[in-house]
Amino acid sequence: MTTEIILQPGPNAANLAEKRERLAVARSALAEREADVAQFRAQLKVFEVRYLQRVGVLYAELDEIAARITEREVDLYDSDSARRRAQEARERAQETHEAAFGAEQEPEEFDPSPSLKTLFREVARRVHPDFASDEAEQKHFTLLMTRANQAYSRGDAETLQRMLDDHLEVNAAVAEEGDSAALIRLARQIEHAERDIAALDREQQTLIASEIGQLYTNAEAAAREDRDLLAELAAGLRERIADAQYRLEFVTRQVSALGR
Repeated sequence: MTTEIILQPGPNAANLAEKRERLAVARSALAEREADVAQFRAQLKVFEVRYLQRVGVLYAELDEIAARITEREVDLYDSDSARRRAQEARERAQETHEAAFGAEQEPEEFDPSPSLKTLFREVARRVHPDFASDEAEQKHFTLLMTRANQAYSRGDAETLQRMLDDHLEVNAAVAEEGDSAALIRLARQIEHAERDIAALDREQQTLIASEIGQLYTNAEAAAREDRDLLAELAAGLRERIADAQYRLEFVTRQVSALGR
């Protein structure tokens, strides 16, 4: 009578399988979250341009007229308070003009420092998709490389250094690693993926809470009611501009009547 021997997987093998599955889920969730936040950033940018073109330029026009009114009032009242109001109004007009028309200016040329270039090359050398060991890792490295390129383009050395540190930490025991070392490495990779998901969640909440984010949210809500919020804001500003223009003409007549 022969006895069949059935080998049962050890506890480490089961733990490794569970950790690999958790890592795959975490990396998939991270990729999805990264795409969602990138899309929201892009949507906000497009909306901001629309806002500046339709509303921001009108705020700039209104503030310019307001500044001219206060400057004419200096001729009327010739007081320190009138001069202070005129200076504040002119500064505000300059700020709104730069905000409304600054996007049309040539962007500053990107000139990374030698240290930033070195750091980026080191990160790229370690996380480039061409160096991935399998398809799953290639997808993850593609995500990391996209993030590295974005950090490099904005001169974000802190993010690049953190990516490099993460890579060195989780791969410290890769060479000829046993099951215990593999478990530690997988646990660290899961921890970093979950940390990055949380960071992306915080970034999106910050974007939503920003002034342009709130305006975007309100515009989306208005659109669901077949309303154009930017058109409504623009109409209100045009009325205010007409009133301000009338006020400027009135003050100008007063100054002329005084012979100044």
